[in-house]
Amino acid sequence: MFEELSLKLDKALKKVTGQGKLTENNISDTLREIRRILLDADVNYKVAKEFIDNVSAKALGREVIASVTPGQLITKIIYDELTELLGSKNEELKLNPSGITIILIVGLQGSGKTTFSAKLAKRLSERKRKVLLAAADVYRPAAIEQLKTLGSHINVPVFSIEEKDAIKTAELALQYAKENHHDTLIIDTAGRLHVDEEMMNEVSKIKELTKPTETLFVVDAMTGQDAVNSAKAFNEKVNYDGIILTKLDGDARGGAALSIRSVVGKPIKFVSNGEKLNDIDIFYPDRLASRILGKGDIVSLVEKAQQTIDEAEAEKLEEKLRKNKFDFDDFLKQIKAIKKMGSLSSIIGMIPGLNSQIKTANIDDRALIKVEAIINSMTREERSAPKILNGSRRKRIARGSGTSIQDVNRLIKQFNEMQKMIGQLSKKGSMFKNLRFN
Repeated sequence: MFEELSLKLDKALKKVTGQGKLTENNISDTLREIRRILLDADVNYKVAKEFIDNVSAKALGREVIASVTPGQLITKIIYDELTELLGSKNEELKLNPSGITIILIVGLQGSGKTTFSAKLAKRLSERKRKVLLAAADVYRPAAIEQLKTLGSHINVPVFSIEEKDAIKTAELALQYAKENHHDTLIIDTAGRLHVDEEMMNEVSKIKELTKPTETLFVVDAMTGQDAVNSAKAFNEKVNYDGIILTKLDGDARGGAALSIRSVVGKPIKFVSNGEKLNDIDIFYPDRLASRILGKGDIVSLVEKAQQTIDEAEAEKLEEKLRKNKFDFDDFLKQIKAIKKMGSLSSIIGMIPGLNSQIKTANIDDRALIKVEAIINSMTREERSAPKILNGSRRKRIARGSGTSIQDVNRLIKQFNEMQKMIGQLSKKGSMFKNLRFN
């Protein structure tokens, strides 16, 4: 979502690079350009103005020490202001240490409430919470079935009733949760295409009845300033505790994500970057600020890797790499681990500098599916000894994987080049110092 914004900001900041001091003129020129970039990104105009005023006040007249360029200094000031704009620090989900935790999910139709409810249920159940999902979206066709399907995927029960009564559903779900010793109840409520009084009254009654520990407003980050407007309307009526930004993997301009915290005054607690049930992350303002400025987010990348890479498997892989015995089976395992970490575009966005190098290239996750198909069409012998892959074997693999002979040749060539690089690095002894996570 922030690729274009990052590239434009990087270009604007280069205008002060190489100058000895931040002056009124070079600050004014740079910030005028940044203000235009923010408005183009659909950032709320009041938020953009206040942001630029704050940066200007902090940058004006600041001397540049020998080890820091003007570009680096103003980037640091902008990073600090972006972090402050996004909420300064992360705000964790409140969970009752004893008794039941009730989480009420609200928002407009199409914002991703139901999918987020399942993602949150999965996350909490993996942390040893006994979760119950309540299907209180009784109006949208197939909403209850959708939640039940998602619940079955994550082994979390879903409570529903035959009647189209959301308030009764919430009330009975709470009673059921208490009777069956669930420590967490997540209530998925109905949405509308726009804010209306009927929906607001229903949500307010459910909140009054269940007295939730947390009320979370789910908003589609791709809807721009409409997202900010609906967030304000919901907060005035429901007074929720936190914001969930969904569809951050989309190609919208990102202005809602930058504006919403400042306009509504409520913290962003989670972000969702895709449709997979693992695609949910705690929101860290400083990490997103770093990504927006093209500096990546190595901390989040390492955390994702730690969650998906088995330590024993990592040790085996390290040993194989040392001995230059990395084969297609190992390659397939690494592809599966990468897929668990999220979309390729989200991973690339966490690597410092790489996002700006690839610019707006279309990163297609389906490329990994094609690679998997090719490797799965190889025999066990071919995977462990790629040198035997002659022309007839390659044709058979192409037919079996539904790909072209050119696709197979390309993959084998890339694999051979990777093996050579691994061999060279292995001889130098520099590759393996930091492979394991401490």
